[in-house]
Amino acid sequence: MQTTNPIADRPSRNASIILLASVFLVAGCGLVYELVAGAVASYIMGDAVTQFSLVIGVFLCAMGLGAYLAKFFNGDLLRTFVEIEIWIGLVGGISSVAMFAVSALAAPIFPVFFFALCTLIGVLIGIEIPLLIRILRARAPVSEALSHVLALDYFGALAGAILFPLLVLPYLGLSRSSLVFGLMNLGVAAIGLALVKGKRVGAYLRLATVVVLLGATLVFSGRLVGFMEDLLYQDSIVYARSTPYQRIVLTRWREDVRLYLNGNIQFSSVDEARYHESLVLPAMAACPRPATVLILGGGDGMAAREVFKFASVQRVVLVDLDPEMTRLGRERPELVALNRGALRDQRLEVVNKDAFNYVEDSREFFDVIVIDLPDPNSEALAKLYATAFYRLCARRLAKGGVIVTQATSPFFAPEAFTCILNTMAAAVPPEAPSGALHPRPYHVNVPSFGEWGFVLASRRPVRPDALDVVVPARFLNTATLRAMFVFSRDMLPDREVAVNRLDHPVLFEYYKRGWSRFHK
Repeated sequence: MQTTNPIADRPSRNASIILLASVFLVAGCGLVYELVAGAVASYIMGDAVTQFSLVIGVFLCAMGLGAYLAKFFNGDLLRTFVEIEIWIGLVGGISSVAMFAVSALAAPIFPVFFFALCTLIGVLIGIEIPLLIRILRARAPVSEALSHVLALDYFGALAGAILFPLLVLPYLGLSRSSLVFGLMNLGVAAIGLALVKGKRVGAYLRLATVVVLLGATLVFSGRLVGFMEDLLYQDSIVYARSTPYQRIVLTRWREDVRLYLNGNIQFSSVDEARYHESLVLPAMAACPRPATVLILGGGDGMAAREVFKFASVQRVVLVDLDPEMTRLGRERPELVALNRGALRDQRLEVVNKDAFNYVEDSREFFDVIVIDLPDPNSEALAKLYATAFYRLCARRLAKGGVIVTQATSPFFAPEAFTCILNTMAAAVPPEAPSGALHPRPYHVNVPSFGEWGFVLASRRPVRPDALDVVVPARFLNTATLRAMFVFSRDMLPDREVAVNRLDHPVLFEYYKRGWSRFHK
């Protein structure tokens, strides 16, 4: 590092304005890198709350280290700033593709690589602001330069935070997002380089090389990520997209179609009937002449397919947060063939909304409520298994109505399964005994993801021996349905497990602890 005078030249007024505008851009880029890292980590390692918390903490700590290291840079600070921008553009730009590559080719070292990459990007970003302040203070007082730079830094971060979920992720996806913003960093470097005096041939060559590298990666990013995802999944990927809510991947091998959300299998066409028939048919059988049905989740249309087997059904409302998922269920040939066009049925209304908000706002009553939501593998999802949520669902039940929910595995995560059972039983306050729910647990074996549990509840106790299968089914018959309510000794629910509440989402911890015993 050079140790000459700290500022090579005093920037002109126009140069100062350009540099201040650069602050806004680099702040937005930095935040996008952070959000991309958190999203990729959540997709690959799960547990979004933990991953985003760690990413934010590591980035902030690394930025602090970068700010400290900035004091050791002297000489031509503008030229140094340009070099830092080139490095940020390179490392930040390829970060998403690099993370996918390591997860596919060297999964055991992914956590180490991931946090090392976050640290490197954070350090480089941390160097930017102190350098710009030192450059600008040659023209303005330190207090003025500091206030201008920090204000634009915060505004730029806000812009990045707003654009990422609304525009960047939906239209670019994770891999292209980091590459596009890497090119933006290189654009800042090019602007800064134009202001640098003296020889700049070497810097221009480095800048051009990185631009070509990122540009080529951007052009082929779809194929690159597709190839790496093919390594992660056993079968050929026929559809993959990141939405603001999740990563959707559809695979196919011969006649077996599989749906994955954030890397977790949702169904295999080979045995999905075992799951969806077991979820829907007992609840429909427990309700005399079901006419109105609410499905929470189930955007693939399989649960709706089972509901429409009953001639008495007049109206179905399907609530799924992700419009892309319901669009696929309505338009994607593989899913339409499986759900038999259920999402095109005139009796069905699709609502793209958070399930909690829907049952909170709705004033409609339903004969059957089917809860087909993802597993409670995050604190955000755990709220959809809390007493408050089940209480809202109970309020939407018509007289004689029935609720059923998928309840994860009673074998792999028995505490989580029992927590859902106990939570549904506690959903109605003791002062309203007439509204109490009487839950009954049951289970079925689904080869694709193992022994699976459900909870069926109504305001009157459900008698399994009175339930019959009266519609066509691939898997279920009356004897099998009634047998699902019998548990072996190693899956008996433990009544001592705590209840899941909004302010204390113990279910997430039960779930994580249970599955960790089988997925080391």
